Amino acid sequence: MKETVADRRYAWVVVALLWVVALLNYMDRQMLSTMKSAMMVDIVELEKAENFGRLMAVFLWIYGLMSPVAGIIGDRLNRKWLIVGSLFVWSGVTLAMGYTHDYNLLYALRAIMGVSEALYIPAGLSLIADYHQGSTRSLAVGIHMTGLYMGQALGGFGATVAESLSWQKTFHYFGLAGIIYSAVLILMLREYKYREKPAKAPTGTSGFRSVASGLSLLLGMVSFWMILFYFAIPSVPGWAVKNWIPTLFSSSLGIEMPVAGPLSTITIAASSLIGVIFGGILSDRWVMKNLRGRIYTGAIGLSLTIPSLLLIGFGHSYLWIIGGAVLFGIGYGMFDANNMPILCQFVVPRLRATGYGLMNMTGVFAGAFITRLLGRSMDSGNLARDMALLAIPVLLAVILQLAILRPDTANKADKQA
Repeated sequence: MKETVADRRYAWVVVALLWVVALLNYMDRQMLSTMKSAMMVDIVELEKAENFGRLMAVFLWIYGLMSPVAGIIGDRLNRKWLIVGSLFVWSGVTLAMGYTHDYNLLYALRAIMGVSEALYIPAGLSLIADYHQGSTRSLAVGIHMTGLYMGQALGGFGATVAESLSWQKTFHYFGLAGIIYSAVLILMLREYKYREKPAKAPTGTSGFRSVASGLSLLLGMVSFWMILFYFAIPSVPGWAVKNWIPTLFSSSLGIEMPVAGPLSTITIAASSLIGVIFGGILSDRWVMKNLRGRIYTGAIGLSLTIPSLLLIGFGHSYLWIIGGAVLFGIGYGMFDANNMPILCQFVVPRLRATGYGLMNMTGVFAGAFITRLLGRSMDSGNLARDMALLAIPVLLAVILQLAILRPDTANKADKQA
């Protein structure tokens, strides 16, 4: 069906609404990384960096395990209500975290947050991809990603807010904000009315056959396996930076965490904002002239993260470390803006949430592994060196991406039409 002018206008309203959800998604998960010092006064187990790494990693493991399930659910249920429910639950968990002084309970709450937050990204990105096709897709996805970066930046103020109030009230206020915003989404967010429906299961079956068929189609594509690898490898330094950059700034520059947290996260977020906008516009224009335009844009972004990791890891001055963080943010932003648009060149709409869920799983598992590993590196005094070494697998991902990913359409749905 042909979209109307009102449809095209509302497509940007969807991006605006989900931008706030993305902000809350990352803010609630990120602020814990900067409040370690404040929280360990009441939760003594957090004095050990490896325990803190475990707390960060459990979220990633659960988030990763749930991501394919979330994608399958997102391809079959109304995405509006999935997004609303997801936001409400993880915001409630954030609120509850402010009432606990027990490490094991905090650990359980982080696991529950992993389940609820996993439901959002596949559904949210596939909804944006449905509303934005052709010349606005990468820009729309990129703008949405700036919400994630802004949430990461605001999460960096967790230590600052905790110092002024308390870490408990910080969790309370941020959690309450998400609960209130879920009511706003109920009133304003709509499912895409031209949505391509998943294939119906044969009469008398539970629907498992259609799920298995979709997974078989995805996993039978060589290009999809390459996309999984392409997404997973850069996620290693991506999650490493998200979870450990405040600590690295504090230790390498000799500054307190209430200063290091906002400085590091705002630097990454501001530069990522530049990256996603530039990468989105460049990709949308390039793909109109060359079907590999999105591939090339993503490769340029990843290439920028290679020298940035070396600067972040081996630098010991504000110029080198902050310069490396800026370069990383720009490059990773260009990469982030094109993940779902690249997937759309290989996968039909009815399987995109499932596809992104599988991508999220591989990326998050890589992130959970490196988060725990860097916790040990921190304890042994090797965090900076090991952060720099992450540039090696990123280089491999760039080479394989350029060699293998060759789309035959700008939008897989166009081929079916």
